[in-house]
Amino acid sequence: MKFRVVTILFVVILICLSIGCFTKGLSFFYLFIPFIIWLLLTIFGAFEIRFNYFLKAYHRGNNHSEKIISLTFDDGPTEFTPRILAILEKNNAKATFFCIGKQIENYPEILQITHQSGHLIGNHTFHHSSKNGFYSTEKIIDEIVSTNQLIGEKINVTTKIFRPPFGVTNPHIAKALNKTQHNVIGWSIRSLDTVINDEKKLLNRITGQIKPGSIILMHDTSDKTANVLEQLFVFLQKENYKVVPLNELLKIDVYEN
Repeated sequence: MKFRVVTILFVVILICLSIGCFTKGLSFFYLFIPFIIWLLLTIFGAFEIRFNYFLKAYHRGNNHSEKIISLTFDDGPTEFTPRILAILEKNNAKATFFCIGKQIENYPEILQITHQSGHLIGNHTFHHSSKNGFYSTEKIIDEIVSTNQLIGEKINVTTKIFRPPFGVTNPHIAKALNKTQHNVIGWSIRSLDTVINDEKKLLNRITGQIKPGSIILMHDTSDKTANVLEQLFVFLQKENYKVVPLNELLKIDVYEN
């Protein structure tokens, strides 16, 4: 991974600078420069999943000529999910839902309906905690495995796709996913539908970035997102875009055989 290569490189640079400080009289201040650069790169890599700094994640399809995209929804199932499903059905589109374990416990029937409607189900940890980035490798594995087990109990599939909460990654998360062997799914368009309240601004943010192969991140957690989704399909149809499930866009297996 980039993190390992960058860390080794900066350690070598620090060693060389340290030798220079002791033998050539260089200021020890120079030791802080590569450290600060390494720290900034690491922070950026942790919060920007598209950088693939700690692990490999899929962010868009490889076919950049065919006008196909994928829609993904995080943090469900919720009471708003059925409306999202109705809009998708109306437009003959299949999406991917990255589900939280505790939400599955609250809305098992909605998970089952989502699956029965032909949509794909992914893992989004059990608790979706804001502390996820500080968890140990063992704790992260437990979050992923317990969610996979619950999904299996409710819809009889073993999902192989995972999206980390908030898109945050680090060495512990990378080690956990290496153990569970999930494909990590990022995005090329982050809608920010949990932050932006103005539906027009939200729609424009999404449509202004759409390209062939785009993976759009939304959340099935509000009527606002459902309203924008209806308008988004109008745009997609006008621009001749087709919505396809992630397995078709990325050419990967979503479930274990």
